Amino acid sequence: MMRPNGRAFKDERVTIMAFGLTKKELSWVLYDVGNSAFVMLSTALIPVYFASIADPGSSVVVAWGYAETVASLVLALLMPVLGSLADLAGNKKKFLVGFAGTGAVACAALGIPEHALVFLVVYVIAAIMLNGSMVFYDAFLVDATTEERYDKVSSHGYAWGYIGSCIPFIACLAVVLGGSSFGIDAKLGMKIAFIITAVWWVIFTVPVAENVKQLHGKKRSDHVLRTTISGLKGTVKSIMKDKRLLFFMLAFFFYIDGVNTVIHMSTSYGDTLGLDSTSMLLALLLVQVLGLPFCLMYIKLAGKFGARVMVGVGICIYMGICVFGFFVRETWQFWVLAILVATSQGGIQALSRSMFGKMLPDKNRSGEYFGFFDIFGKFSSVMGPALMGFVTQIATVVLLGRQSLTPETAPEAVLAAAQQEASPWGVLSVLLIFLVGAVLYFGVLPRMLKKEGAGK
Repeated sequence: MMRPNGRAFKDERVTIMAFGLTKKELSWVLYDVGNSAFVMLSTALIPVYFASIADPGSSVVVAWGYAETVASLVLALLMPVLGSLADLAGNKKKFLVGFAGTGAVACAALGIPEHALVFLVVYVIAAIMLNGSMVFYDAFLVDATTEERYDKVSSHGYAWGYIGSCIPFIACLAVVLGGSSFGIDAKLGMKIAFIITAVWWVIFTVPVAENVKQLHGKKRSDHVLRTTISGLKGTVKSIMKDKRLLFFMLAFFFYIDGVNTVIHMSTSYGDTLGLDSTSMLLALLLVQVLGLPFCLMYIKLAGKFGARVMVGVGICIYMGICVFGFFVRETWQFWVLAILVATSQGGIQALSRSMFGKMLPDKNRSGEYFGFFDIFGKFSSVMGPALMGFVTQIATVVLLGRQSLTPETAPEAVLAAAQQEASPWGVLSVLLIFLVGAVLYFGVLPRMLKKEGAGK
């Protein structure tokens, strides 16, 4: 098999035989290594840092939940349009690099604000840039490899992303927790951690920018806006007509919301329960370490049982996580929860991405389709954290009401105790979201797939 420049494709594969990936595939995978550093930081350290600068007596879980909601809402509104524009020949890489670069700058800037609200604004910008870049990165999958290798390459992205997040995160932990030995307090240590993460993100953006070319795309038009709107309308019609694609996206909307909620709200939840911060951080680091072998295991099992079966396994495990999370009160229980998350977090995300890629009716519009796919993924993230924050607030009000108090009149210690007791109900509410996703995935989607098969 010959490439356009006349060199044998197999030569590219031989140079990186250790990973079973081509140079182009490996370059694509490395972006997961880079951006995962910020994902890990935002999951583990940033909520704890935010809690330290937040006003005394304020609900960290609620504030953090609403910040995640705002970021997801903005993404949901922007991504289809940006995805469509990125599909134009030569644009996909520009958008990916632009969003990644802006996100890295915002990440480094997180060390500047002293006020909690300003910090949240900068964080929301960084989160929007991160998740926006993932739309273009996901759409690049169809350019980086062939359809029969989607499951493998996508899963390698998540798998190596776990290791990629561990290295800078360990460095960040060393500075934050061990910096006192060198005269660096925890606050200054976090400022350094933001810079470490930003630099790591930029470094691993370079390979995909240099080595992955856009092979699928739309021709440029003199009427970009008109063409973009027309293309989006066509994509929406295509999704609505393809019941298989539509119901997969609906199922994904719900179950990935639960996954994202567990990821982003875990440390805030543990902090509200009064669990030891250092132990929680180490538990989350364990998730990253175990994530690699479990994600690679999902690749093997998907090859044997199919990606659809393994995504279903992940949904069931996460439903169990929500139930177990309701009973978490001790640090060791948080560790068990972390191990359960590690078993399926990367696998369910990677295989969902590759399943969707295989369903695309037109790979020249991969940006548009992945834009809508990420709407379902990111807009769903509005629901989970908001629901968790809302239920926690309601439960807090109910508990205080039993003492004839309100959040405004309750003493600080009483309010904190009520929030701690209420938080498990917020976690349990996420189970409702998984249940809806499970009904769609296990009940409705198989019928749509069967109908399509019968039609063919």
